[in-house]
Amino acid sequence: MRGASRVNLARAPQRIAATRAQWRAITIVTAVVLLGWACGCAQDAMVAVPDSDGRMKSAATVRAERRLYDGAPPIIPHENFGMTCTECHNVDGVEVPGVGFAPPQPHADTAGMSAISRCNQCHVFKQSDAVFTNSEFVGLRQDLRRGARLNPIAPPTIPHKTFMRENCVACHSGAAAREEIRTTHPERVRCRQCHVPAGTRAEFETLLGKGLGLPVPTESSER
Repeated sequence: MRGASRVNLARAPQRIAATRAQWRAITIVTAVVLLGWACGCAQDAMVAVPDSDGRMKSAATVRAERRLYDGAPPIIPHENFGMTCTECHNVDGVEVPGVGFAPPQPHADTAGMSAISRCNQCHVFKQSDAVFTNSEFVGLRQDLRRGARLNPIAPPTIPHKTFMRENCVACHSGAAAREEIRTTHPERVRCRQCHVPAGTRAEFETLLGKGLGLPVPTESSER
């Protein structure tokens, strides 16, 4: 027994060294995996600006996280630059070196608003990631579904409210546009000539039959 104990004691440093080597290998592999995951997340957070020389912008999923719920005003994800918001968030939007692409504001044409509007009444700087207070509130997820069409070649309806979104090209065209909802014809600027807000059938029939003095279509006439 004493001989065996001596042999085990003699081999102990070798076993410790082997164990340390194994832990080093595990640590290195884990670090590589985490680094790859982090790089992948960073790449997923940014997407290329179409037809540009390597310019990048925030992905739609990242921009959605800046809203408490779908349709809510987004927070301001950057520091206070000490200037008016519309110097960057103008009708077209501009690229800000080291920060990203400032999207244009969609409510430049909203009645009662102007370049000197109080943006911070709705948009605030991010102060913390901590929860302000616990609640059971669950915000609506981002909805980028396309508007319904009367037929496959008809122009789609506008699936959202248009108040404070009067500038269609702010979201559907330009470098900052989310690719999921980018228009294929940005040169056509009179959007409401073809695209109208989605309404119910009853509203449409009321407008068609009473407002315009035209006969209301029936099921048989539509077939």
